[in-house]
Amino acid sequence: MKLDKKYEEQVYAGVLGKIIGVYLGRPFEGWTYERIMKELGPINYYVNDKLDAPLHVTDDDITGTFSFLRALKDFNYDKNITAKQIGQTWLNYCIENDTILWWGGKGNSTEDTAFQNLKQGIHAPESGSIELNGKHVAEQIGAQIFIDGWALVSPGDPDQAAELAKKAGSVSHDGESVYGAQIVAAMEAMAFIENDTKKIIEHCKKYIPSDSIIYKLICDIQDWSSGNLDWEQAREKIAGKYGYDKYLGNCHIVPNHALIILALLFGDDNLQKSLMIVNTAGWDTDCNSGNVGCYLGIKNGLKGLSDGPDFITPVNDTVYLPTAHGGETITDALRESQKVINAARALKGMESKNIKNNSRFNFEMPGSTQAWKVDYLNDNNNNTKIENVEFNSESGERALEISFDNLSFGLSSECYFDTFFPEWLTKLEGLQRERYFHYDFISCPIAYSGQKISTQIISKSEKNISVNLYIKYWGESDQLIKLKSEEYLFNSNDEKIIEWKIPDTMSNPIGQIGISISSDDNCSGKILINYLDINGSPNITFKRPDHINLPKRGVLHQEGFYGQLWKKAWVKGCDKWEHRWTESFRMTNNIGRGVILTGSSDWKDYTVTSKVMFTLVSSGGIIARAQGLKRYYSLEFTRDKKLRIIKMLYDLEVLKEVDFNFEFFKEYELSLTVSDNNLKGYINGKLLIEAKDNQNTLLDGMTGFIAEDGTISSNSISIS
Repeated sequence: MKLDKKYEEQVYAGVLGKIIGVYLGRPFEGWTYERIMKELGPINYYVNDKLDAPLHVTDDDITGTFSFLRALKDFNYDKNITAKQIGQTWLNYCIENDTILWWGGKGNSTEDTAFQNLKQGIHAPESGSIELNGKHVAEQIGAQIFIDGWALVSPGDPDQAAELAKKAGSVSHDGESVYGAQIVAAMEAMAFIENDTKKIIEHCKKYIPSDSIIYKLICDIQDWSSGNLDWEQAREKIAGKYGYDKYLGNCHIVPNHALIILALLFGDDNLQKSLMIVNTAGWDTDCNSGNVGCYLGIKNGLKGLSDGPDFITPVNDTVYLPTAHGGETITDALRESQKVINAARALKGMESKNIKNNSRFNFEMPGSTQAWKVDYLNDNNNNTKIENVEFNSESGERALEISFDNLSFGLSSECYFDTFFPEWLTKLEGLQRERYFHYDFISCPIAYSGQKISTQIISKSEKNISVNLYIKYWGESDQLIKLKSEEYLFNSNDEKIIEWKIPDTMSNPIGQIGISISSDDNCSGKILINYLDINGSPNITFKRPDHINLPKRGVLHQEGFYGQLWKKAWVKGCDKWEHRWTESFRMTNNIGRGVILTGSSDWKDYTVTSKVMFTLVSSGGIIARAQGLKRYYSLEFTRDKKLRIIKMLYDLEVLKEVDFNFEFFKEYELSLTVSDNNLKGYINGKLLIEAKDNQNTLLDGMTGFIAEDGTISSNSISIS
């Protein structure tokens, strides 16, 4: 299949279908058909408001699907990637008990069981095998729920999709679970080129053994769909023959796979009807609904997603991917789609597609808003709307249109996107937060002081208008504080490229970036945003913000005693990062290597500097270009009096080592400069160690601290 414009739209529709399905099914996950019918009735549209639940949530189905697919990039887009390598990706991106997986414990959660095996050095596929974990643990649903990405990079190639699904699924599962994953992946890959669902299902059965339960249940549902049964009667047959009561474990693959096939064979290829069936039928609703949505998005494209109620607008492209690479948490459907597209191109030996100079926001897909929203806190914004529109330019074909009505002196229209914790999330408390966020919202901001915001804006206003860029950072008492750029005057049909260096936020994390439109005259009109990007490495010092009072010595810190969002801007991959000490950063890892990290993949060439004190560590220091827990460079002192430049790429490699008479309980200023493949280490301002990394060079990523078997502390860490 050609990787043309049609393919790109199918990918975007598939990604949208996935998140629509997950958000639709999430609020009543685990409910039975009987309870759903009694309390909600048929699920024809989002019901989160009825259950006092947010629509946009962190969900393992979404996070695992797009985060584990990073294995392709991390292992140089090798189509022969191994299960072992995908398992290494798990260890890099999963923070135990905090991200992606259901951390239900070994022997209870299949994914947690596999993760513990991986931690102990048991590589995939053995990590997920029936031989090691037993049939009942290995055949739960998880292999299927993460599988869509492997299909999206295999358009028209069900053979490749099924093979990749087998490898990815075997990290944590085996047997029937992997068969179900292979079927779903092969069907989605084939949906790029074949429109007949019945043909697709029949063809894809060949990828699994004919004596498997998954094969037999597909045959049964095919028979039931060819007779006079309606979907509810067929569901009853599924419950009688393949229901939850027939299989041990928390969430078995067989009943849930059956509901996916049911929805696709009885849903008339209609998104609303198919999602209604798979969600009303109950059980693991978000997982099943996500797979069905992705399949139909691919097969029917964007038009199919819009053929009925508006499922797309409430979603607003919003995607959260909390992992150890915290700078990739805040993302959107188009951004992830374009990563998928470039991965597919790389697998075919093609160059990446550079859209609008790789700007983060390019809007190059019909309907895409990339999670931009109107700031309704401004009274005038009841008259403000955003919409993706056609706009032919040298760099692309679409843009984001912001329209405003009755703008006048003293009023403004404002639109923004989140760069860190969404404001609404900070207001969730208690059971509501616990229920709809299975783990903490791990995120680093995507914008920092010293970086540059670049955007192209075109005015379509009938009168002169002024435009400001602005940021809002989380300041004292975790309240948002606005900083604005200078005003840029636009005449009608003016076109300007605006560049603004993000001002110093005094170590406070940036929560929003936006655009404000104002006028001295009463006017209506529009502006177009062709692109917006956040460029370069920052110039910033991270420390405990000045407005936060130090706790008194001997007084244990209680959550909520002072603002915590500055700490939430860091990924915690260590045993302890204490609240109550004088230093901003005092971190401990009792056994092995632990890290804390912040930053984004926009950071490439930079110097990180920090004055650090070491307490009983085997090794410790500062980090650059981190891409998770197992991918980074570091400058470290060791207990045996060595100074090292280290490359961590799943396994530790010493790039360079020199002697250094290092002492515990003494402060040293460490600096690590990364430029292309050159690494330089400074101690107290003096260059002492240099290295080159000529193989699989890490070219971008976060910064932070590393401690092995002990404690390190620092008041601040600077990036320049």
